[in-house]
Amino acid sequence: MQVPAPSPSLPTMAEASALVERLREKATASGLKLWSLAGKSLLPVVQGGMGVGVSAGGLAGTVARHGAIGTISSVDLRRLHPDLMEQTQHLEKSRDVDHARAVINDANSEALRREIARARELSMGFGLVAVNVMKAISAYASNVRTALEAGIDAVVVGAGLPLDLPELAKEHPKAKLIPILSDARGVQLIIKKWEKKGRLPDAIVIEHPRLAGGHLGAAKIADLDDRRFDFDVVLPQVCEFLQKAGYEKDIPLIPAGGINSLQDILHLQSLGASAVQMGTAFAVSRESDAALAFKQVLANAGPEDVVEFTSVAGLPARGVRSPWLEKYIRIEPKLKAVAHEKRCNMAFDCLTHCGLRDGNAEVGQFCIDKQLAEAQKGEVGKGLFFRGAGVLPFGNQIRPVEDLLSWLVSGERPAVTA
Repeated sequence: MQVPAPSPSLPTMAEASALVERLREKATASGLKLWSLAGKSLLPVVQGGMGVGVSAGGLAGTVARHGAIGTISSVDLRRLHPDLMEQTQHLEKSRDVDHARAVINDANSEALRREIARARELSMGFGLVAVNVMKAISAYASNVRTALEAGIDAVVVGAGLPLDLPELAKEHPKAKLIPILSDARGVQLIIKKWEKKGRLPDAIVIEHPRLAGGHLGAAKIADLDDRRFDFDVVLPQVCEFLQKAGYEKDIPLIPAGGINSLQDILHLQSLGASAVQMGTAFAVSRESDAALAFKQVLANAGPEDVVEFTSVAGLPARGVRSPWLEKYIRIEPKLKAVAHEKRCNMAFDCLTHCGLRDGNAEVGQFCIDKQLAEAQKGEVGKGLFFRGAGVLPFGNQIRPVEDLLSWLVSGERPAVTA
């Protein structure tokens, strides 16, 4: 299992403050607009949540310390903590499924609290720390509550429409709520539904299914190229809707997918975006919580190595054509032909709807938690390696978060350091 790296020696408060100020000055000198959330002025970059265990407290806290938003993925974080795995790993094959599920979910809640505390320590009070929760997981509501009770700055929800998020966060009015959507229709639906609950999104991530990594916001693979998802279509449409609704200045927009340069961010801000969200570029950073071998798989992958497939969650997904994924795609028709309802082989029913467990032959037939966990550990032959479609800013180099943010806000490539 991948053990969280010990917290690095932190800079002094004066050093951290000076670094944030340098990045802010570079951003404004380049023509970028800073933006505000939760009363803080921020760099226009959000690090997206990536599971299992790729963006935990180490990465999220480091990104926040640089004056941006760092995001912890809430999925199965116990895998980063040896003591919690010792308590729960034997339960994955338990026949007492209800007991096993309860113990594993409790362990994951404890792990999430630990990772939030770790991110807080590393952030030194700069930037913001968010938690990403997938609507499609069975522990969605529990993870949201755990994050809110731990005092998280923001909750980001994707992989489904979080229509109930305002109710879940009712006792935590200071926490920022950020849904991930992909088209103007989804934005309109969320805002209209949330309005009736007395709450608006504090920002909205608009993720392009043709460009992003991991689970994608389209109904099927054939829809990924639909023009309605293109940023030059969806951003003006959403801005027009917000203007007519009187919310133009109230809900920042954060496009995600295929972004890797200052010019990309400048263009998207010209279309009405406040900030951008990036995943893969941070996944391969030095401070990413994944193993080095994981980062190398993503960094070394070319366009021809990235493939779309249907996840066990029923959503289109994008990842590297690893040995495991290559084999899975080859035998998928046979697996679908014999699909049948069965007990979850990990005992904790990570997904609300799972093609493998439910016997749904229309969607994927593999254990996504297990394959993502293998990838995070760097098991190249066994893992599922989610990746975006774009070119990475530093090619196959593993560079620090500071270098990545400096490149994004200035357009200048920092020298390689040891």
